[in-house]
Amino acid sequence: MEQLAIFGGTPVRETPLSYGKQYIDEDDIKAVAETLRSDNLTCGPMIAAAEEKICQVTGAKYAVLVSNGTAALHLAAMAAGFGQGDEVIVSSITFAASANCILYCGAKPVFADINPDTYNIDPASIEKLVTPRTRGIVAVDFTGQAVEHEAIGEICKKHSLTLIEDAAHAIGTRYRGKPVGSIADMTCFSFHPVKTITSGEGGAITTDDEGLYRRLNRLRAHGITRNREEMVHPLDALWYNEQVELGFNYRMTDIQAALLLSQFGKLDRFAARRREIVARYDRAFADMPEVAVQREIPESDTVRHLYILRIRPERLTCDRRQFFDALRAENIYSQVHYLPVYWHSYYEKLGYEKGLCPNAEKYYEEAMSLPLHYSLTDRDVEEVIEAVRKVVSHYRA
Repeated sequence: MEQLAIFGGTPVRETPLSYGKQYIDEDDIKAVAETLRSDNLTCGPMIAAAEEKICQVTGAKYAVLVSNGTAALHLAAMAAGFGQGDEVIVSSITFAASANCILYCGAKPVFADINPDTYNIDPASIEKLVTPRTRGIVAVDFTGQAVEHEAIGEICKKHSLTLIEDAAHAIGTRYRGKPVGSIADMTCFSFHPVKTITSGEGGAITTDDEGLYRRLNRLRAHGITRNREEMVHPLDALWYNEQVELGFNYRMTDIQAALLLSQFGKLDRFAARRREIVARYDRAFADMPEVAVQREIPESDTVRHLYILRIRPERLTCDRRQFFDALRAENIYSQVHYLPVYWHSYYEKLGYEKGLCPNAEKYYEEAMSLPLHYSLTDRDVEEVIEAVRKVVSHYRA
């Protein structure tokens, strides 16, 4: 690589270190194998067991497992009743699915700016964007840190808005001591392999509202119900079911649910290790004025999914691309989370333009995600820090 020639010598690491990775042990493999040998590979008892576990962890009354985090967001947006002519305010720094779920329902995403220190959606920006057509907010717990629920809740109450919390990054996080998953009208989780716990692919929606829960259950299974109270033409027969609305096949398999249940048994251990790594990074980078780290609000007891390092261009002779490439030359494979959603070419075709969210756009030009996952050894963490120091030293202004 070009950067290897610039720095000379050998890289800090001999082998690449990725920013995220699942941790699977023999207990996980055994749980999946037992389910594979059972009578039910889908629509079986592991689904109900995993949903019960999610309720225990989050404090929510109801949980609905689905095939992935995007499906969770889609069904939550549908259950909220978002539709043609509606506006829904959404975080600008997030994976595209947080906004795409609004488009799926025919509504219009309206992008709110971020707090420049926490990188989460800014309540002051939300308030400025509310119009008579606003129906809801999709607020993202970016990196795992909880959004400012108190301020956002007041906005929702004032304007009668539905709050969907995109907690894809935030399983295990608490806000003012209350678990994420039991605060918003609906909360959506992802169990993708790079998240804190995984089911391979998978997602869930939690809610305390029984009506939303019943509709979410229908929507994940084609809009079909066996509940006679929900039927238009009820028939007293065990075999009878009826499609009462247009839904989707967004079910999770029992195989995935078995893996998820096993992973939940390690959540506390995973969370503790992630906090240790974050604290070690924070201590190391506190002495480097050339970079900045994410600020945590005191209300959030965070289980961090991502660790964001932000360069300060005024103190360096490089831009983010050069810094990123230099780390990669040292075999530290960082990533960038995320492009402001409305910068994607698809959103550009919809009429969104650059300049909507200045804080988000500045953040994007300066941010990258360092390796953060349970499998990292202490030596791995020290090598990440060593690589950052090496790159900073080379590019220091």
